[in-house]
Amino acid sequence: MHSEILKPVVVLIAWTLVMLIWMMATRLPAMKASGIDLGKLVGSKPSDADQGLPREVQWKAHNYNHLMEQPTLFYAVCMVIALTGTGNGVNAWIAWAYVGLRIAHSVWQATVNKVSLRFVLFFASSLALVALTLHAAMAVFSSHAG
Repeated sequence: MHSEILKPVVVLIAWTLVMLIWMMATRLPAMKASGIDLGKLVGSKPSDADQGLPREVQWKAHNYNHLMEQPTLFYAVCMVIALTGTGNGVNAWIAWAYVGLRIAHSVWQATVNKVSLRFVLFFASSLALVALTLHAAMAVFSSHAG
């Protein structure tokens, strides 16, 4: 039997791929419309696109980058929790909360992007990550751990 915490891990990975597709589906046509030729770009960095593409297009790219940052800690802590046999029950629920908040953060950032609500979603997901980390530490450092 597998650990329930692996389900939200897979969902967040799938969501990240959805954001990748959404980013490409909006960014590539915007680049073409702006006269940017991928074949001629040399040594550019992602922030260069902020100068030449509409901000609404860049919001998807910024969110995709965000999904490569803090969620990497989520994946790692979920693996620790799964390996310690504590990935069911409350830890699975907290992981689902984290994923739901990150998806809401993505949709908000990619569409409306008002920072005040985006920050609330980020902060709430960070609290869920802190809780998972504390639970992972308790499982790993517990005197009962083998």
